[in-house]
Amino acid sequence: MSFRRSLVFSASFFFLLFHGAFSFYLPGVAPQDFQKVTTNQISLCLHFLHSSFSPICLFSLLVHSAENLGEVLRGDRIENSQYVFKMREPQMCNIVCKLKLDAQSAKEFKEKIDDEYRVNMILDNLPLVVPIKRPDQDSTVYQLGFHVGLKGQYSGSKEEKYFIHNHLAFTVKYHRDLLTESARIVGFEVKPFSVKHEYDGNWGENTRLTTCDPHAKHTVVNSNTPQEVEENKEIIFTFDVEFEESDVKWASRWDAYLLMNDDQIHWFSIVNSLMIVLFLSGMVAMIMLRTLYRDISKYNELETQEEAQEETGWKLVHGDVFRPPNNSDLLCVYVGTGVQFFFMILVTMIFAVLGFLSPSNRGGLMTAMLLLWVFMGIFAGYASSRLYKMFKGSEWKSISLRTATLFPATVCAVFFVLNALIWGEKSSGAVPFGTMFALIFLWFGISVPLVFVGGYVGFKKPAIENPVKTNKIPRQIPEQAWYMNPVFSVLIGGILPFGAVFIELFFILTSIWLNQFYYIFGFLFLVFAILIVTCAEITIVLCYFQLCSEDYLWWWRSYLTSGSSALYLFLYATFYFFTKLEITKFVSAVLYFGYMLIVSYAFFVVTGTIGFYACFWFTRLIYSSVKID
Repeated sequence: MSFRRSLVFSASFFFLLFHGAFSFYLPGVAPQDFQKVTTNQISLCLHFLHSSFSPICLFSLLVHSAENLGEVLRGDRIENSQYVFKMREPQMCNIVCKLKLDAQSAKEFKEKIDDEYRVNMILDNLPLVVPIKRPDQDSTVYQLGFHVGLKGQYSGSKEEKYFIHNHLAFTVKYHRDLLTESARIVGFEVKPFSVKHEYDGNWGENTRLTTCDPHAKHTVVNSNTPQEVEENKEIIFTFDVEFEESDVKWASRWDAYLLMNDDQIHWFSIVNSLMIVLFLSGMVAMIMLRTLYRDISKYNELETQEEAQEETGWKLVHGDVFRPPNNSDLLCVYVGTGVQFFFMILVTMIFAVLGFLSPSNRGGLMTAMLLLWVFMGIFAGYASSRLYKMFKGSEWKSISLRTATLFPATVCAVFFVLNALIWGEKSSGAVPFGTMFALIFLWFGISVPLVFVGGYVGFKKPAIENPVKTNKIPRQIPEQAWYMNPVFSVLIGGILPFGAVFIELFFILTSIWLNQFYYIFGFLFLVFAILIVTCAEITIVLCYFQLCSEDYLWWWRSYLTSGSSALYLFLYATFYFFTKLEITKFVSAVLYFGYMLIVSYAFFVVTGTIGFYACFWFTRLIYSSVKID
């Protein structure tokens, strides 16, 4: 079984069934169905044995279409095929080729049918879909690509046999301009058939099939016998194409693909997240407007009455609250990396909401994210060096180098192992050496220098002054209640940020692993904003309780409190794996968890940084509001 987003095909039609690289797709699942997928495949990261399954209806002149960086990383490989159409010229019963199966080809076809592989094409940049009418609703859903074949019983036989889809009935929808009489393609659909073709006389260029009518106006198959997949069986591949005028304008042709999600579920996700935000906002408001206001007034009165010796609570630790934490260098590195990620995500979402990252531009989203990550390195260097200087650090070059390399090196190590597994499967989805070199160049040639530039600028700025002075001798922390235990409070703190996004997370995972288009970036932007608020508020609340317990070690805990939501994300990904993706192949399972580990790590860095800065602002605010000698 394999992984990777899709082999998509362009030019006349790009059909990899007949060149030897089947794309790996799960059966199409509309996210609103929440139905279980029973297959051994997932659709990301690994195509099939491109080299070992190539002698099928080979095109005389194979042309590889140029792909962008995002397409290559997704595993898209675009090649031409023998399926050639002429605009608004219907064709019936066109013969593509004849193939005689040997033992190896028959075995591989059966494996593909067992694993429910799909064949994918594109025409004028539109992906091929199979329209499926919902029996319970008056609506149609679209399955991307068609299955290689099917498995079942035939003619009363109790033995299950394999049948291949060798006849394709294409429907090309077009919109006609009444003024110019020109036409533009707005839809590309197919109905696959398994037909045991027969013909008169000897096989040749003018062979006429008796099992389909080339003069019919619509698809007519004169055979009820499906084409079985067995050794020494002859398979004739054919296709029809009909052209259907449509009222859909060319600018709106992607709507059928993008509007398959149920908006009600997304609104439910938003409302669910807003309830969490309102709850946390109420707690923060109570702390800020009641408790803190009362505390500050009381403490200021105590100062005037010279009763400071009886202080308790958060003001008592004012001499230690800004003491640099252990491993402060590592904290600076992670904060800088989180800033880099935050701005990358923010700018990407802004572009996506404005419509600049349409799915019609294959690989555009991933390419944009990679380039933005590289150029946002300047913010990473600036943030890490500013924090580093506040902690009295002096080696800004060292901290800049670690900021530029720690996270990317970790991801590269995991990615290299996963890519080696894909190479071991002889998959076309493996990232080639040229692309690997390009990634290394982006990292060391652009990202690292920009991090150093940001680090230099940040270190030249005056150091951030704390509102209170730090004592030379650290204060002893009193014994804490069980609910203020660092591990417990950190794990509790991650639940609410995850709860604010977990419904939308289902759609994102479905888009990534079940080959669904995700284009509701407006919802995603709202969820991201809610995530920011939730991370900030839960960290502030728990930080306040911690300081009231006279525990001043808040630096790392503020980062880990909201960052622990990444742990719940990974656990949810594990739940999703076992409930939606019945995967049995070892390599596919390793790839799934490897990529989800990278995603969870990135989520930890982003949410942790948000929580850290919220807590940093909060502590500076409250300690600058009281009179301290």
